[in-house]
Amino acid sequence: MMRNGTVLSFDFGTKNIGVAIGHKITGIARPLGSFKSNQRSPEWSKIKKILTEWHLDLVVVGLPLNIDGTEQLITVQARKFANRIHGRFGIEIALHDERFSTAEARSHILSRNNRGYRALKKSNIDAVSAVIILESWFRQQL
Repeated sequence: MMRNGTVLSFDFGTKNIGVAIGHKITGIARPLGSFKSNQRSPEWSKIKKILTEWHLDLVVVGLPLNIDGTEQLITVQARKFANRIHGRFGIEIALHDERFSTAEARSHILSRNNRGYRALKKSNIDAVSAVIILESWFRQQL
């Protein structure tokens, strides 16, 4: 059950994790940036700081599926990441299909920035992907 409607999303990756924040009432999200990760362990201290700062109702984790909807190795890793967030912090988790979010993020960045391909830094792409994942999740809740 949502109390204040604040929702965070993660675009999970084995090297970087994008983060976005949004509100269920508006259905709009904004990027919070990204941070480094590795396959064994993300920076849990950064995750804890974000979760504590925003007083969230829910965390949405992007679920990276193949184009045909089947799972791949990183899908399992994203599920594990989501389960660890729930286990460590007790916050409700939702998984959301993130197919094509990275391609959409690249397109979005290029269309809104006159710096061209120089604007396509990995950290920008991951954060915008997290926005796309969260706004897609909001639309699905209608």
